[in-house]
Formats: sequence, structure tokens, C-alpha cells
Amino acid sequence: MTDETIGSVGYRDVPAEQGGAAGRTWWDANAEEYLDEHGDFLGAVEFCWCPEGLREADAHLLGDLDGRRVLEVGAGAAQCSRWLAARGVEVVATDVSGGMLGRGAALNASTGVPVPLVQADARRLPFADASFDVAFTSFGAIPFVPDAGAIHREVARVLRPGGSWVFSVTHPLRWAFPDDPSTHGLTANRSYFDRRPYVETDTAGRVAYAEYHRTFGDHVREVVAAGLLIEDVVEPEWPADNQEVWGGWGPVRGAYLPGTAIFRTRSAG
Repeated sequence: MTDETIGSVGYRDVPAEQGGAAGRTWWDANAEEYLDEHGDFLGAVEFCWCPEGLREADAHLLGDLDGRRVLEVGAGAAQCSRWLAARGVEVVATDVSGGMLGRGAALNASTGVPVPLVQADARRLPFADASFDVAFTSFGAIPFVPDAGAIHREVARVLRPGGSWVFSVTHPLRWAFPDDPSTHGLTANRSYFDRRPYVETDTAGRVAYAEYHRTFGDHVREVVAAGLLIEDVVEPEWPADNQEVWGGWGPVRGAYLPGTAIFRTRSAG
């Protein structure tokens, strides 16, 4: 949204159906601007987990993918899936935003590394039960819906017994601090336990963007309620050679506060 179209911003409750639907419209409208701003950092055929710059090539959070079928949820332009496909992994990328998938199709063509792109709400995946060995998302889907538990349940459904579900999200601690990469962002100014979403409305009062906060305990409860087992939580440190500023992320805050939490889980069986 531009300054001319923003009506109000702040933390407040909104009807779940409005908040949950806003993500698709927002990403459709902002896909080009987002990738123009962050595309060089993300790469076209790269797997980046977070603004800290942690790459799957170094972290190996998905484990051995030889012979595995992989699903990316909330893939955006499918950069991560493309990196996997370039290494011979069978992967499918999904996203709710046609705008982001359109950019993904363009990158498929320009890189010569095509991946299947499927438009789908992460809460209603169009795949059969037990059809994937591994699923993952890098900051996709989960922050933008009021009912993230539905995402975990859907992923658990499409995973084969023992399959992995790995997802990165904004570190819950960050919610208590201003979204500011400078020293101003090092002073807490709201309750960690205030779960009202961050909301932007347009000049007509319609919800145009909503991002939802969950405490660490909330994430754990939602994962466990879906029948998944938590194996690890990774909190990447900010590397000294990363000078990228991305919203509230940057080297100043990164030296003191965690910005990302990556949950490694698996289905029972």
C-alpha cells in the first residue's frame, strides 16, 4: 500500500475472515515491489531461510532429500524450490498469491530451472493424504492467517509417516519491540502477550494487510495439536558480514535480539 491508500495502521482485532483473506490481495499487489527490493538477497535459485541469511546449503535443516518428494508452502516466487529442483529434488511449490506465482513463472523461464507452481491456500492444500516426505516454508503463510493451526493440520495430513515439516517465522520475542532496525528497536514498547494482529486498513476501512503474533508457547501448542513432534528450534545469529536491512531486521538489532525461529518437526509414525 502507498501512503495515499493507507487509512490506518496499528494493533487491533479484526474479523478472522477479513484478516485471513487480506494476505492474498496484498501479495498480489506488492509482489513486484517486494522482489525488486529483496530479490538480489533472496536470489532466483537460492534457498534462504531468513533475513539473517541462513542458507539451506549450509544448515541442512531438511536433511537428506534423495528420493524424497518435497512440498513448499507459501513459496512466494519459489526461489527455495528452484534451488532444490536444480539439485534433482522432486518438489512442488504452492502459494495463495497469483501475483507471486506469476513472478515465479517468470523466474522459471529466465533461470531455466522450472518447478511446478500451484495456487493454493495453505489451510486447504489440494493434495492427497500422505503424498509428501518433506514440507517446508520460509516465512510463508503462517504469519498471515489467524488460524495457523489449520496449516499445521493440513501439512500433517499430506505428510507420510515420519515426514518432516520445517518452518521459519519471525521470532516471537520480536513482537514486544518496535519494528525498527535501529537502536530504537531495542527497547520493548508493548506486551509480548498482546496477540492482536498488526493491521493496515485502506481509506475505506477495509483490512488490506494483517500479520499475526504467536508466542513460543502458541507455536508449540499448534504444532503438537496437529499431531506433529518438535525435534529442534533453530535461532540463527546475525552474521558479521550481513549488512542487509530488511524491515525491522538488520545488524544493529541482530547483535542483541533473535529475529527468526525455525521449527523442525515431523509427523508421527
